[in-house]
Amino acid sequence: MEKVDRRIDRGRATRDRLVTAAVELFAARGFEATSIEAVLEHTGVSRGSLYHHFASKQSLFEAVVDAVEAQVGGEIVAAAAASGDTDPVAALRAGFLAWVRLAADPVVRRILLIDAPAVVGWRRWREIEEQYGLGMIRAVVQAAAEEGRLPTTQVDAFSHMLLAAVNELALLVALADDVPTVQASAEAAVDELLRRLLPHPDPARGGLRARPVGVRQSGRGNAR
Repeated sequence: MEKVDRRIDRGRATRDRLVTAAVELFAARGFEATSIEAVLEHTGVSRGSLYHHFASKQSLFEAVVDAVEAQVGGEIVAAAAASGDTDPVAALRAGFLAWVRLAADPVVRRILLIDAPAVVGWRRWREIEEQYGLGMIRAVVQAAAEEGRLPTTQVDAFSHMLLAAVNELALLVALADDVPTVQASAEAAVDELLRRLLPHPDPARGGLRARPVGVRQSGRGNAR
C-alpha cells in the first residue's frame, strides 16, 4: 500500500511539474509556438510520462488553463474579501476590479484571454469562465436581490450578464496597445455599470439610491 501511495505521489508531482513548466512556456511563447519537445526539455520528463498524464498538447493546455483560472479565482475572492465592506455589491466591485487588473498580467493575458478562446473554443472557454466565476457572482447578486436591488427572478440573468460584461472588459485590457489608459477606462466602467445596474437601497425614500459602488454609508470610499 505504501508503494502504491508513493507511486501516486510521484505521478502527481510529475503532473504538477509539467503543468508548471507549461504555464511558463505557453505564457512566454503562446500555444502555437510551444512544442511538446520544449516542455519535455524544460522538465526533463520522458515523453511516455507526459502522454500518461496528457493525451495531447491541447489537453496539457486545458490543464494549464484550469491552473491559471484557479489562481486567478483565488486572487479575485481574496480581493473581494479584503474590501472589508458589508455591502455585497462593493465586494463584487472589488473582485471585478481585481480581474480587470489581472487581465494585464502576462500569464493571464496570454493564456486565459488570448489563446484559450482560440485553442479550446469559445463555447468551452465560456464554460470554464462560468465554472470559476459565475458562482461567486450569483451569490453576490442573490444577496443584492434580497436587499431589494433587483427582482429575485432576475438573479440568474443578471449574473450571466455581469460575467459577460467583466470578461469583455478584461479582453479589452488584454488586447490593448495602451494598457494603462484602457485599464483606467475599464475600471471606471465597472463602477458605472454596478452603480446603475445594482443601485443601493435608500430606506429613507423607500426605494433605490444610485450611490457610488464601494462608498460606505458614512461617505468614505474604500481604498483601492
